[in-house]
Amino acid sequence: MHALIREAEALCLRTGVTFTPPRRRVLELLAASKIPMKAYDLISQAGADGHPFKPPTVYRALEFLCQLGLVHRIEQDATFVACCHSGHTQPVALFVCNSCLKVTEVAYPNVAKVLENAAQAQGFQVESIVVEGRGQCAPCAQAA
Repeated sequence: MHALIREAEALCLRTGVTFTPPRRRVLELLAASKIPMKAYDLISQAGADGHPFKPPTVYRALEFLCQLGLVHRIEQDATFVACCHSGHTQPVALFVCNSCLKVTEVAYPNVAKVLENAAQAQGFQVESIVVEGRGQCAPCAQAA
């Protein structure tokens, strides 16, 4: 977790943006979590130290962290997870285990290019591509 926070600080310094206390707290909570978290879980936990965070503060922090590539939003269930390869520029696929909820992040630059080319062939201009998979991770599949 500490390495991710240091990377976030360095990235913010390089890009000239401020790593505010709410942004730091949201990233710390996500980095410490073993499973993806909903925004309202973050809201309740962020203020657990007696300094409550209002929903807009947490949502703005999440948007900021996602834009910097420090956090990913899992579209299927509107949850968030800290990026395990912060600062990367290549697209990733997120695979979520239905049993333990562990998220595995995999880079897929070739797949993204194929999808972008297919969209262009149809005259469609892609703004974003989300690749998510649900199933069972290897340990859960072996246990079943």
